[in-house]
Amino acid sequence: MIDKKAVEKVVNEWLDQTEYFLVDLAVTPDDRVQVTIDHPEGVWIEDCAELSRHIEAHFDREEEDYELEVGSAGLGQPFRVRQQWEMNIGNPVETQLKDGKKLQGELTAVCDETFTITSEQKVKHEGEKRPRKEMVATELRYDEVVYTKYLIKMK
Repeated sequence: MIDKKAVEKVVNEWLDQTEYFLVDLAVTPDDRVQVTIDHPEGVWIEDCAELSRHIEAHFDREEEDYELEVGSAGLGQPFRVRQQWEMNIGNPVETQLKDGKKLQGELTAVCDETFTITSEQKVKHEGEKRPRKEMVATELRYDEVVYTKYLIKMK
């Protein structure tokens, strides 16, 4: 079986030479290696191919029979690492809370323990008969959400 730590070391060697970052690395029991990378300006297929060749150059197929898949984090996939939150500041996102509620808005801040989504919400102020729409910043802890992902809007 191919060693996950060995693959991760080789992947990190390549990443250190680039602005890409690792989103996920999985090695299944049947030796299927899946590497997911991301970049603030998007992932190029040529770079996925280059990383794939880099990994293959460090492992002997005669010794370890494995299947390799190198790809990018999908546009509509949940964020997995902090860099994904950071690179999406200013973008529309959707977050599902553990209580089932969904919140859509602009990702406006990312901190160590929390992130902030600013969205238009109906707010009723004391003394007013009807609520009015206002921009409200909601700070959330990472551990209280099921997922956060880039919100694709169709016009």
